[in-house]
Amino acid sequence: MEKPSPASLFLLIHPLVQLGFIVRVLMRPHREPASRIAWVVVILGFSVVGIGAYIVFGETNLGRSRVERTRAVIKALPDIGAASGASDTALPAGMPERYVQLFQLGKTVNGFDPVGGNQARLMQDSNAAIEAMVADIDAAKDHVHLLFYIWLPDNNGLRVVEALKWAAMRGVTCRAMADSLGSRIMIHSEHWRAMRKAGVRLAVALAIGNPLLRPLRGRIDLRNHRKIVVVDHSVTYCGSQNCADPEFRIKAKYAPWVDAMIRFEGPIARQNQYLFATDWGAETGEDLGSLISRPVDPLPGGFPAQVIGTGPTVRYSAMPERFEALMYAARKELVVSTPYYVPDEAMQAALCASARRGVATTIIFPERNDSWIVGAASRSYYEDLLASGVCIFEYRGGLLHTKSLTVDGEVTLIGSANMDRRSFELNYENNILLYDRALTGDVRRRQASYIAQSRPVTSETLAGWTGRRRLWNNMIAMLGPVL
Repeated sequence: MEKPSPASLFLLIHPLVQLGFIVRVLMRPHREPASRIAWVVVILGFSVVGIGAYIVFGETNLGRSRVERTRAVIKALPDIGAASGASDTALPAGMPERYVQLFQLGKTVNGFDPVGGNQARLMQDSNAAIEAMVADIDAAKDHVHLLFYIWLPDNNGLRVVEALKWAAMRGVTCRAMADSLGSRIMIHSEHWRAMRKAGVRLAVALAIGNPLLRPLRGRIDLRNHRKIVVVDHSVTYCGSQNCADPEFRIKAKYAPWVDAMIRFEGPIARQNQYLFATDWGAETGEDLGSLISRPVDPLPGGFPAQVIGTGPTVRYSAMPERFEALMYAARKELVVSTPYYVPDEAMQAALCASARRGVATTIIFPERNDSWIVGAASRSYYEDLLASGVCIFEYRGGLLHTKSLTVDGEVTLIGSANMDRRSFELNYENNILLYDRALTGDVRRRQASYIAQSRPVTSETLAGWTGRRRLWNNMIAMLGPVL
């Protein structure tokens, strides 16, 4: 009997392999129907390449050992939910019920109650934020904790390096962590080694290792996208800014990168500390539970706030639920800024419904996006948004990187999470939800400054698009569930 040729064996086995992967796609839990359909199309349409793409990118797999370490760290840390200084008075009397429910939803993510007695200041710009961080590090007496997705060896990045070195040499315990992919230039530089030599304790988040072998241990593109600074357990920062110059020289043609960062003081620092302790413990094995146990006194006249920390080890729906709940809570005005918009159907519906309910709904995107794929996918949603009455602006003053949302001039969400599926399911993110008219007013004025430097997108704008551009945008958007 003649031996079958390799080609005939391939023709026989390949459909069975495709069928096996399609069954796996259909049986995988916590996956939206649109995502299942998209992956089935990729596997059928792109054959071997489609199967390879699914193996590398198809499942939110952090790796069993990493998940177990994270769970063990969380289990060992003190429960700061009810013991975090929160009480029935954390939320002011007379707060609308729809806002109370926002904080109740937030508690289901990390177990954090809203904590009162916080004060904060919106930084003027990226350079001012670094100035403030360096000043806080220079004034630190006990410890400094720092985590960034991108940390570059540029002017601002090196200012933080030097501040950490000097703090460590005068006896302050400094722990610094950076993402393996986003901060690879810094991690492999002489400055990283100099920090270690000066006594700064360093860790690499989600180390990639051998890129060819990495998929065997977990998905390679799951990243720690958080931006956290905690000083002496009482000061913390939250926002969209990485540790870099606004000129962002690794992608200089999109510069400046326009970010928003808020410096907080008060009990909210303890919740950001908890997120840092979780990430640090999972990477190093060091237990920071004794720090978490320390209470943080509320400040007089402060406002309530709550940390929302999401990621691959938290329920996949946590971040989109947060955005959608805020959209439905708005009664008068909803203003959003985000660089990356690839929503699920529920979020797009929530944003459109906000405008249809008579809420003045505005969303601001960058005109030029550093990700051409996400930029094209985002624009595929414009027509429905405009038809619903949403005002769309495209910022022209650089790459608008701020992730902000304000509701009725009273509630703000600020942080690292974008409105895309990467932030929903793949990245570790940190955000802070707060209720304060004064601070929200500052954020709202910052959003207004973005609008002033933007061009409005109208139905006439879309009418001027070529058929080829519309086709391209919609084709890319079809892949939204797998982006």
